[in-house]
Amino acid sequence: MARYGEFDLIASLLAPLASGHPGAYGLRDDAATIAPEDGHEFVVTADTLVEGRHFSQGDDAGDIARKALRANLSDLAAMGARARFYLSSLVWPDKTEAEFQRRFVSGWAADQERYGVTLIGGDITASPGPFVIQITAIGDVPLGRAVRRGGARPGDLLAVTGTIGDAGLGLACRTGKLDLEDRHSQALIERHLRPEPRLGIAEALRRYANAAIDISDGLIADAGHIALASDCSLTIDLEDMPVSAGAQAWLDRQQDEAAGRVALATSGDDYELACAVPPDRVGEFADACRHAGLGLTVLGRFDAGEGVTVRHRGKTREISRAGFTHF
Repeated sequence: MARYGEFDLIASLLAPLASGHPGAYGLRDDAATIAPEDGHEFVVTADTLVEGRHFSQGDDAGDIARKALRANLSDLAAMGARARFYLSSLVWPDKTEAEFQRRFVSGWAADQERYGVTLIGGDITASPGPFVIQITAIGDVPLGRAVRRGGARPGDLLAVTGTIGDAGLGLACRTGKLDLEDRHSQALIERHLRPEPRLGIAEALRRYANAAIDISDGLIADAGHIALASDCSLTIDLEDMPVSAGAQAWLDRQQDEAAGRVALATSGDDYELACAVPPDRVGEFADACRHAGLGLTVLGRFDAGEGVTVRHRGKTREISRAGFTHF
């Protein structure tokens, strides 16, 4: 079987993913019905992943599916939302085989159980290539409580979850451009292939943060988006940036530590959260993150003014590229 036909794929593989929501109607209609809970509103986001740009042709189908979904769930996490539903449009290359399709959908099935989301619709078609995945994810928040980019205030501290730069190093390990000990390279590759959307701290984010964004294009670029949207300036101190054991092993090889930290802070695909938090709330927010098994690190400050200043041990660094851009 070269690949599933359109309606066989929907009935056999995708419809079971919709069984958790009656308003999906088993994917037998052209649209779904959903309604927010009383006192809540929807948060909606969309992303597109293209083979050759966001993932490689030889990548595991399940990993491709998971990363596509998790990238969208990360956007919901950054707004303090609970993830609920998703829709997807898939453009399968003509050469796609049925086994690849089955592995792809099994990746979604695993993450639906992990994150409590349900597929409720979308579209499928075919083309000569490349493989294109478009996902629209839907979450909800208490009415008026979504955390936005533009809420930072002068005096707020820049805090980030987790560690920064792992995904970029993981890609380098996977493509043979970087050779580290197996214990480090495997951990970094896992971070590249299977990012973790920080949905578990949604309530704490709403309670303690004035603004947030997920770090998909690079720490400096994305934290800069908060500053720009909030009409604030931002200073980032790279020596305080949290790094994993694998990233530290890579940094130890660099002649210029500051340049290495800039590379980590601009590499993207970490899907951690960058947050603007008032100083008197940082401790409680860190405790909430710790309770969720996640570290929180302060590495900068928002002030009146504009622009982003990047420093390392008090010395300003000129940044030629703040992060990934799509075009």
